[in-house]
Amino acid sequence: MQTVILHDLGLMDYEEVWQLQKDIFNKSIEEKIQGKIPQQHLLVCEHPHVYTFGKSANQENLLLSEAELKNKEISVYDIERGGDITYHGPGQVAVYPIFDLEQLNIGVKQFVFNIEQSIINVLQNHSISCERIEDRIGIWLDKGKSNERKIAAIGIKCSRHISMHGLALNVNTDLSLFKNIIPCGIADKGVTSIKNELGREISMVDIKNEMIKEFSVNFEINIISH
Repeated sequence: MQTVILHDLGLMDYEEVWQLQKDIFNKSIEEKIQGKIPQQHLLVCEHPHVYTFGKSANQENLLLSEAELKNKEISVYDIERGGDITYHGPGQVAVYPIFDLEQLNIGVKQFVFNIEQSIINVLQNHSISCERIEDRIGIWLDKGKSNERKIAAIGIKCSRHISMHGLALNVNTDLSLFKNIIPCGIADKGVTSIKNELGREISMVDIKNEMIKEFSVNFEINIISH
């Protein structure tokens, strides 16, 4: 069983976490080139308000001007993951696995499937019924209905079988921040959170710990604290 180092980062600026990801990612790739076996890492955190554009993003999906962003104290970054624009902020659990898929003996498709399954299991623990939608990454509620809505986003980068970026699950998230963007470039679908579905605040610590547990089960890994 593979050992994975857990980095529980609390509330941390997006750019700082992004740099940490890149440092670990680049070191892992360098070690692979040298024929070494890289250590696997799992970063878990929340971020202050931020919008991030993926590689295929349409800049017009951000509906605020630079002045409005500055006034609201919201940062914006163009990053390496796939997908369009998304929001990260307080009350949202972000999980970034920097895994060597070769060591785990899985491909990218299975990697994403395992991430999705981890989210689904956490939500089912709280009696929230959710599912995948083919050709639309992330986790959704009321699939195919007029009120179909997204509760978790997934966006990854993978090079030489090393992954970075990951998932964002809305727990107690201020959903009004999604109104300033067209989330993932999908204009006609809503977003939701665990709090929104259950009508009450949920412990971020509990969700974080449940997510870590689900990762250990679904990826068959041993997660130890940094």
